[in-house]
Amino acid sequence: MTFLRNTCKFFLAGIFILFGLLVSNSAKAQDGKALFNANCASCHKMDAKLTGPALLGVEDRWKGNRKNLHEWVLNSGNYLKKGDPYATNLFNEYGKLQMTAFAGTLDEKQVDAILDYIKKWTPPAAVVTTNSGAAEGEGKDNSLLFGIITLILAVVAFTLMQVNSNLKKLTDDKDGVVAAEPVAFWRNKTYIAFVTIILFMVGGYYTTKGAIGLGRQKDYQPEQPIYYSHKVHAGVNQINCQYCHIGVYQGKQATIPSVNICMNCHLAINEYKGEPILSDDGKEINGTAEIQKLYKKAHYTPGQPWDASKAEPIEWVRIHNLPDHVYFNHSQHVVAGKVECQTCHGEVTAMGEVKQFADLSMGWCINCHRTTQVNFKDNGFYSIYEKYHEDLKNGKIDSTKGITVEKIGGTECQKCHY
Repeated sequence: MTFLRNTCKFFLAGIFILFGLLVSNSAKAQDGKALFNANCASCHKMDAKLTGPALLGVEDRWKGNRKNLHEWVLNSGNYLKKGDPYATNLFNEYGKLQMTAFAGTLDEKQVDAILDYIKKWTPPAAVVTTNSGAAEGEGKDNSLLFGIITLILAVVAFTLMQVNSNLKKLTDDKDGVVAAEPVAFWRNKTYIAFVTIILFMVGGYYTTKGAIGLGRQKDYQPEQPIYYSHKVHAGVNQINCQYCHIGVYQGKQATIPSVNICMNCHLAINEYKGEPILSDDGKEINGTAEIQKLYKKAHYTPGQPWDASKAEPIEWVRIHNLPDHVYFNHSQHVVAGKVECQTCHGEVTAMGEVKQFADLSMGWCINCHRTTQVNFKDNGFYSIYEKYHEDLKNGKIDSTKGITVEKIGGTECQKCHY
């Protein structure tokens, strides 16, 4: 009987060890993919250009030099100063849009995990529907299967333990040993405590994950009352962002353009004759019909004098919205910091309806402040930092590393929270 009891305990322990190994191996295998999806997928595709170049074959293009790739990914701005011809050409090819620095987010081992994932990546297999209606080429992720098997084995283990307890009672009764009545597993305090702890851990994990993401809306892309294509306006026609968002140089808000600004052009442009406009779901947009929606709000009839005082505001749906306790000033970043719009808003010149490019979390902002160098030269805004100017001049501060936003107080709580 002791042998059976020990066997059950050994079997149960083996199940949990096996489950732990499966979870561990699965986590390790997914590291590169998870890191890629979290940090790279918003700007890069494997086999096609997006905001940045396609990543398939990236090591070949960098001649297999992972050290240079580490430096490029962690801080492309610093690496560009080395004068690497390939990096310089890449920077110029993508409109001199500097890649986000990941020095505070990733380390070299994590970059290696991403590169290994890229090297092993293959295009998803085509889905083939069989006569039974099942799709072949799917089901690559066996996590659900492992979970079901683990659950079944756990039930078997608990059942064996209960059987062992009952057999022990029978043996004790035969030998005349007075033994306590076995406790049903649903009343066993050990089992109840174990299940409670598991539920607490799982519930705590998902609660914490949900709380961390509360209020964040990366990739949020609401449907607007008028389909306004940034690709057509800012991309094809190259209208400067600041022509419409006039507040970006002047104050905290970038401001949404009024109907008057729209009508500056559309008094003369009353129909769309460009390339077909397609929404993200592939539906073709009638550009001329969208201009008519603008005219309805402006109370304008083509060919007739326009009375701007009768225009109604367009009720655009807000996309980017920071919490009320967070202070962000557009003019400080754009005028003093020389930050490009695309750094925070993505490649808007390639977007139809705009979506939120970054999660705008505190960590995202802090990482930017830790790695972004301040343009001290000929920038009157930073003239008060005499010590840093002297240290740069005397060589006390490495000019290649420069002064980051963090060094001038960019990570202090009161800078953004008031």
